[in-house]
Amino acid sequence: MAGGRRQAPPREDVLAAAMAMIAERGLEQLTMAALGREVGMSSGHLLYYFGSKDELLLRTLEWSEGRLGAERARLLTRPATARARLDAYVDLYVPDGHRDPHWTLWLEVWNRSQNAADDARDRQAAIEGAWHRDLVALLAEGMSRGEFRAVDADRFAARLRALLDGFSLQVAIGLRGADRTSILGHVREFLDEGLARDA
Repeated sequence: MAGGRRQAPPREDVLAAAMAMIAERGLEQLTMAALGREVGMSSGHLLYYFGSKDELLLRTLEWSEGRLGAERARLLTRPATARARLDAYVDLYVPDGHRDPHWTLWLEVWNRSQNAADDARDRQAAIEGAWHRDLVALLAEGMSRGEFRAVDADRFAARLRALLDGFSLQVAIGLRGADRTSILGHVREFLDEGLARDA
């Protein structure tokens, strides 16, 4: 390269580094300067590529969600009962524990979205929509196979995701008594009551 200038790392490497920093050090340590040091770029160069920290966070979330989306697709297309795949969906949705990096990032993006432009809100809605569509399709499949009782799949999915969001928030912020195991138990009980054929 002319003049010995160092080539900027691929954008995906920057997003992966941002996610790793959140996981290892917490979101408060993710500054443009710190990320720049991590990937060998100046904070000005990062701002040139991303425009703002808000955009960096949203891009990092989209990158992380892309990886989760691939994992979700793998889980939902494996040969198993609809209920086993629904349980896998729930397992993937609920945070691993307090300060789960993906959920930490989601909470920050949600918080910043109060003042976000329409484009940023649309991009967040697209992420949410993918989770919702997959859940609706899985519920419809379970009903068509006779595994689940007849429900309005779209309404049930909206309620289930609201329940998952509420419980996941409690786990992610480390609310006392809101551990992952007990939360999963509550959600599975809700699914048993709402989808069992004899309900």
